[in-house]
Amino acid sequence: MAPVEIGKPVFGVDSPKPTTTQHLSLYDHTLITTDFDALKFHAAASLQLQFGHPHETAARQSDLLITSPYNDPKHLLDLKTLDTPNQLLAKALTILTPIRDDYATAPYTESFNWQAVFDFLRDLAQKSGHRWQTQHFYVVVFRSRLQADIDNQRLHDLDAYSHQEAVASGGLLKYWFGTKDGERRNLATCLWRSRNDARLGGTGPWHKKARGAAREMYENITFTTLKLVIEDDVRSWSVTDWTDEDE
Repeated sequence: MAPVEIGKPVFGVDSPKPTTTQHLSLYDHTLITTDFDALKFHAAASLQLQFGHPHETAARQSDLLITSPYNDPKHLLDLKTLDTPNQLLAKALTILTPIRDDYATAPYTESFNWQAVFDFLRDLAQKSGHRWQTQHFYVVVFRSRLQADIDNQRLHDLDAYSHQEAVASGGLLKYWFGTKDGERRNLATCLWRSRNDARLGGTGPWHKKARGAAREMYENITFTTLKLVIEDDVRSWSVTDWTDEDE
């Protein structure tokens, strides 16, 4: 059975639409914390988002968005490489956080504040004057159980450098990973603009090293590929298994 989650409508057919647009810029990433827990569990990346007009602040501005627990230049998403809907989703995903402690084993769509993300996306689209049209995205879910005696620095390096490769390749809108639980289980996930972006992002030498080290690092690891569909005007959303027909 394919995992399916249908999001409730986030506003009614006759809901009022904004008549003016609002500028959204980014504070420079150096003004935001680098603390992993703050970025993973407290949506610290969303503090980059600044509503208003650029002349209203003297703070440094940027087009580089924090989209992972790594707040470092080589890990940042260059929004100039994306079209408007992908920019908006990447910004909305800055508030993505887990809403339960057992996210490593719980159903994927029940583990994060997805409805809040899509409410925010709808709000961002309205404020920017963008009419959201139905679009789908490629999602990868990694569930793992670590070996008892792993080299944590090597694990970090494999993950961090692989993420740099994926960012450089383009189209990675969000990367999130949790903290292992008492049984060494964890969850990580990537949201991509397209499946082709994901393929290209996984071809680098660090990804090859990471795949080669899987038996050394993990007792088990599973990969699931999903399709996220966000409907017109962000009225609803769904997550289902990815199929070959979704290319």
